[in-house]
Amino acid sequence: MATGTGSVEIDFGAGGTVASATVTGQTSILATDHVGAWFMAEASTNHSAETHRYILPLFVGLSVGAPTAATGFTVTATSLITLTGKIKCRWAWST
Repeated sequence: MATGTGSVEIDFGAGGTVASATVTGQTSILATDHVGAWFMAEASTNHSAETHRYILPLFVGLSVGAPTAATGFTVTATSLITLTGKIKCRWAWST
């Protein structure tokens, strides 16, 4: 079972292929915990739910850095195409 869950928007700004967002406030996360990130069919500030369902999984990889104990982690999106604006992903972590 997941200990912590949530979502984060990753901002590519005016255009780019790599962007990241830091998730903080995870006071009970340990440096040894497991964290994952994925897309769901839900809209972000700049992109539709359909884009998150059908387009982003084809062109964007999500990776999560090692967690910082009692703090959080960073989610990085790397795209094969230039993206603009904010995309959204869900995340979860567990021991």
